[in-house]
Amino acid sequence: MSLRLGDIAPNFTAQTTEGELDFHQWLGTGWGVLFSHPADFTPVCTTELGSVAVIKEEFTKRNVKVLAVSVDPLESHHRWIGDINETQSCSMNFPIIADPDRKIALAYDMIHPNADDKATVRSVFIIGPDKKVKLTITYPASTGRNFLEILRVIDSLQLTAKFKVATPANWKDGQDCIVVPAVSDADAAQLFPKGVRKIKPYLRYTPQPNR
Repeated sequence: MSLRLGDIAPNFTAQTTEGELDFHQWLGTGWGVLFSHPADFTPVCTTELGSVAVIKEEFTKRNVKVLAVSVDPLESHHRWIGDINETQSCSMNFPIIADPDRKIALAYDMIHPNADDKATVRSVFIIGPDKKVKLTITYPASTGRNFLEILRVIDSLQLTAKFKVATPANWKDGQDCIVVPAVSDADAAQLFPKGVRKIKPYLRYTPQPNR
């Protein structure tokens, strides 16, 4: 069965390019992004890992750790890192899990037989401090991920975990938010002193509370 939102992310111990780690212990009290790759030495994966390395500080600022996984062995990962650094003008700065026995891939339902019965699809899991899955996205092997979108989603998840708001379509950090329907108009006036803009009874905007 695939993981659903709100499920506890399965814990595991694994060998990585930065040593052995226990996933839950490694996450600590912060957030995490676990993302899978079909194979080492493949073009799209190379650009993805390089992209994350370049913007890793943006994840760190949000108290988010990033962790990649592929079913290829550790020795292959280490050789591949040289290519990533060379071609993407970066320096790899986060771990890649070696999962040759596919235990992690199976626990996280990263192998979709109708797409490929051996390699993992491009799965993304955002995991909160409570170790629960907050978001899942699955891409086909042919489509590289937009990690700026993943950062945008993290901003939304972290904001809405603290305040009684939701974020509208195409929202970016710093823009107006939506007051959740469960909050009455009277309570909204108390909760959001910057003001509430009422479009419909169910559609109310307020400036981002933590800005």
